[in-house]
Amino acid sequence: MSHQIDSLAYTNRLRWLPPSQKISFATALLGLSLLAPPLVQGLISLWLTVWIVAYARIPTQLYLRLLSLPLGFWLTSLPAFVVNAIALSQQQTMQWDSWPGWGIATGNVYWYVSQTGVHQVGLLLARTLASTSCMYFILLTTPFTEVLQVLRALRCPLLLTELLLLMYRFIFSLLAIADELWTAQNSRCGYRTWRRGMQSLGILIGQLLQRTFDNYRQVSLSLASRGFDGSLKVWQSRPHKPSRRYTLEAAAGCTLLVTLSLACH
Repeated sequence: MSHQIDSLAYTNRLRWLPPSQKISFATALLGLSLLAPPLVQGLISLWLTVWIVAYARIPTQLYLRLLSLPLGFWLTSLPAFVVNAIALSQQQTMQWDSWPGWGIATGNVYWYVSQTGVHQVGLLLARTLASTSCMYFILLTTPFTEVLQVLRALRCPLLLTELLLLMYRFIFSLLAIADELWTAQNSRCGYRTWRRGMQSLGILIGQLLQRTFDNYRQVSLSLASRGFDGSLKVWQSRPHKPSRRYTLEAAAGCTLLVTLSLACH
């Protein structure tokens, strides 16, 4: 999936828009999604879905798979928010918060579904989808090298941008190595049983660590042989063309969302 995401960042229909405009647009919506009420957060998610799927032509199935990742973390947090426990003697004091018909007593403890927790879960879901959609908009429509160029233009420390570029490069290298090792082990029935699978997983992690160091040494030698002076230069292959239509739509939409957010407050 990671290689597909990187490929779509270079081939989507919004690729030719200036990266500074796309990042500014997503950053503004991200800030709004952290402060706006749930209604506005839901509208932000739907609006960015239109930008990602309809305008950028990102496959809907891939985008839904990406959204399932934060939704999975959200589902794992449900019990901590929704289920509460108090002493059985204090049951009457929490009747206002207990969901009718969703309580059970076990020994001296009373377990119940909290109405406040359900409300917090709904708020968390709206905020999660809105903020994640903003990040996915940048990830799927803007190549990472262009994101770094925007950071450099904002006078971000050079050391930080170089580290981000190297980390981004190593992520794909590690994923490719891990996939090759897993395929080789799986073809030899390395994961046939649970015990053997744990042994194979340990071997995979050890080999991955060793190959990571080898890959790091190769990158260091290649950079030194090419006269690396502490700055990685990235070639910009195509010019960017601002779109008046997208600019007006983004400005009008953000203005409408801010107005709606102020009205809801």
